[in-house]
Amino acid sequence: MERFSKVLVANRGEIAVRVMRTCKRLGYRTVAVFSEADRAAPHVLAADEAVPIGPSPAKESYLVIEKLIAAAKSVGAQAIHPGYGFLSENAAFSRACKDAGLVFIGPDPEAVTLMGNKRQAKLRMIAAGVPCIPGYEASDADDATLAKEGERIGFPLMVKAAAGGGGRGMRLVHEPAQLAPALRAARSEATNAFGSGELILERAVVNARHVEIQVFADEHGNAVHLGERDCSVQRRHQKIVEESPSPAVDAELRERMGQVAVTAAKAIAYKGAGTIEFLLAPDGAFYFMEMNTRLQVEHPVTEQITGLDLVEWQLRVASGEELPRAQKDITWTGHAIEVRLCAEDPANNYAPQAGRLSAWRLPSREGLRIDHGVREGQDIPPFYDSMQAKVIAYGADRELARRRLVESLHELTVFGVTTNKDLLLHVLENAAFRSGAYDTGFIGKHADAATLERLYQPSTKERALAGAALHHAEAQSLVREAGLDASWVNWNTAHAHAVQLKLEDRTGESKVSVRPVSTARYEVSVGGETYDLAVLGMAEGVLDYTVAGTREKARCLHEGSALWLDLGGGARHFTDVTFRPPVGADGAGTGRLLAPMDGRILRVDTKPGATVKPGDVLVVLEAMKMEFQLIADIPGVVEAVNATVGGQVSAKQLLVELKPEAKPKSAEG
Repeated sequence: MERFSKVLVANRGEIAVRVMRTCKRLGYRTVAVFSEADRAAPHVLAADEAVPIGPSPAKESYLVIEKLIAAAKSVGAQAIHPGYGFLSENAAFSRACKDAGLVFIGPDPEAVTLMGNKRQAKLRMIAAGVPCIPGYEASDADDATLAKEGERIGFPLMVKAAAGGGGRGMRLVHEPAQLAPALRAARSEATNAFGSGELILERAVVNARHVEIQVFADEHGNAVHLGERDCSVQRRHQKIVEESPSPAVDAELRERMGQVAVTAAKAIAYKGAGTIEFLLAPDGAFYFMEMNTRLQVEHPVTEQITGLDLVEWQLRVASGEELPRAQKDITWTGHAIEVRLCAEDPANNYAPQAGRLSAWRLPSREGLRIDHGVREGQDIPPFYDSMQAKVIAYGADRELARRRLVESLHELTVFGVTTNKDLLLHVLENAAFRSGAYDTGFIGKHADAATLERLYQPSTKERALAGAALHHAEAQSLVREAGLDASWVNWNTAHAHAVQLKLEDRTGESKVSVRPVSTARYEVSVGGETYDLAVLGMAEGVLDYTVAGTREKARCLHEGSALWLDLGGGARHFTDVTFRPPVGADGAGTGRLLAPMDGRILRVDTKPGATVKPGDVLVVLEAMKMEFQLIADIPGVVEAVNATVGGQVSAKQLLVELKPEAKPKSAEG
């Protein structure tokens, strides 16, 4: 019955590496595809063969069906695994594989088409008796019709893009006055993201949980569910923490939701791995939201508690085999929690981060699994999703899994780009999450903008330790250059005077006073607090130190006048700017709009000669699937525009230059 022996993975990053791992275990040869940005990426090195498919932007490489089909043909691959994201839920890709005589390791194009449109999917589910959220699903509805229907449905309500997912084209509307602008914004975002501005409306289920059911079906008419996953902790409607089983689902509810999910899969003659996503209301009622016709990012938590390999199941079903197990043979043991580690800055509106991974060190402990596709020294490109790794912890119960995950994150070290590690730890250690009594409003309630700003602000202890470490490294360097041994560090014939440093971090400059007390010990004052610190060693990325006599360890990376430091809660970056010339402190803008990161220009809303005021949107940039508005920071006239729609720009590239508004001359007396 074997249909293929070589599998091309039409994806990148951690999912490509993860799929290849199972393929190799089962004896399949693997083929990677790569863009110019991914030429030396780990997924390329993990494959038996690798084929280049074009420039770095996904629209010119990973999203070009013809290039992927040609790559498979060129190396004799008989099957294509799409992973998730990119073309994994693209019916045209599934159909193109079939037409080319290749096995698409996923559902048939008819199922992808039907479930890929939220409006059509909802209508089919209603016909199948699957409970759905009340709303409005007519096609081609204009904004006036949607506004009228919104009044009928009542508030709060959700505006959703009919096509696509990932939180794009989705808006929560609390009152009638917000509906019109929400419709315009959702339609624009959906058109840019999915090529379709079609929208639907749904009543917002307040204080609900996002609970999904993993289903599997084969071409022989068999269908099963593998239990639920709770994905309620989300930012911008995108999941960042997932767990299984859900704290809100007991055995009886799991059986009911599972049977409904199986009914939904059978109603569309589904084949392969799929996920039925539900909103679970506080009263126990649940409603169909959508079906994802692919493997989910969070599939590892299901694998951990079932002991099954879901990619293996995908390969077996695609080979024409029956499902490996019947429903009665599927059991669940223990608890698993997954977090998504993303290169993004939560305290800066979750802005994605591109740059070089200066350090990438992963922990190893019992009950821990890390799926990733990056390596130390690699550049994180701005063209793709910001997720870099998934950290999954398993335990006999939820609390054991949670503790293991917390400690693993404390040990995990990422330097070079800002990540959401601080936020993930905040979530896992929050009382509401620990209790299991949380819902989709978790981030809004427990991680608002003010909280995130505090989370990502260095503490006085971190500043003090950075000052001591930077001074100690400089003192050691001077001794080595003089050809002396370490005992001469901080030696002085007179009383040791404090050294006044200026350190710069993400919040600005701070003054740090470092007074050597002995070879390795310092009295450090910063922000009105004084610390008794001793730097015992800075080797192999570990800072060994004492604070008030207690010995501790931190992860560090010393790069000239800069220092990356992580005491466990997240990375901090400090630069010694003691001798940097002072700059103006009037707080005025510069009139020079620079690209905050590498990206693509979506919109240019100004031209030379235009008069602008602070706050005016001049350019819209897209990076890592997100949009960023660049606004005027001073009143003035546009002198130059160095951006064109569709063009690629680099971080810190000058896009718009303004000539400041002339100040009126003061009257002479």
